[in-house]
This record gives sequence, C-alpha cells and structure tokens, in this order.
Amino acid sequence: MSKHLTRQLVAEQAIVHGRFVQPTKVDRSFEMPKVLYGVTVALYLGFIAIMGIGLQSPGLLIPMVIFALFIVAGFGLPALWTRLEPDHGTPQMPLDTLLRRGIATHTGHLPGRDAAVQMLMLPALIFAWGLVTVAIAATV
Repeated sequence: MSKHLTRQLVAEQAIVHGRFVQPTKVDRSFEMPKVLYGVTVALYLGFIAIMGIGLQSPGLLIPMVIFALFIVAGFGLPALWTRLEPDHGTPQMPLDTLLRRGIATHTGHLPGRDAAVQMLMLPALIFAWGLVTVAIAATV
C-alpha cells in the first residue's frame, strides 16, 4: 500500500548530510581511437559524395545534402558530448595502444587489428557499394 508522507514526517525521520564531496566520474571516451571514428565519418561522407557526383541529378541535390548533414550530426553530437562537464578524465585510447593491447569486448578480448577491422567493415562495404553502383550506372 502507498502512504502519504508529509514534509514534517520526512523532516523528522531524514538524516541530512552535507554536500556531496566526491566529484562525479563519467566515462565518455567511447574507448576506441578518434582516428577510427574519423575514418568512419570519411567513408560515409565519401559514399554520399560518390553517389552525388556519379548520379548527378538536380532532384538528388537536396537529399544528398540532408544525408550528409545527418551523418555530420550523427557523429558530431557524440563528439561534442565527450567534451561536456564534468570532465571524465579518461582520454580516448590512442591507435598504437589499441593495436598493441587490443580491447575487451562483451564476448572476450579482441586484438586491436581485429577490432579496427570490425569497426570499419560496414563503412568500407557501403563505400565500395557506392563505387560499384556508380560504375554500373556509368556502363549502362
């Protein structure tokens, strides 16, 4: 059952402590190196550029610009989020450290090279798909 608690009853029973003295620790590093995120954004924007240049049409201009803005916003907003206060104090892992030590995933330890390949596989395939699509459209 629920019970209505008045301010007076709560004030009588509550133990009020001083201000919270420990700073809040927040990890916003995403752990992976910034270089891999940059390559991911470049591959996605490269796909949009290839499709825009290869399939030139006035009707595609606005959708391509909108897609590019979505990609920039989709990666730019989390990049801004990592710089918010309180400072987390945990820098992102450098690329050489990732390649040397690897990374712990939900399914176990993963060597750095394999983690980089997993992260860049989808953007690279989408970029290649754009190249193949434009090549097919050019030959037909």
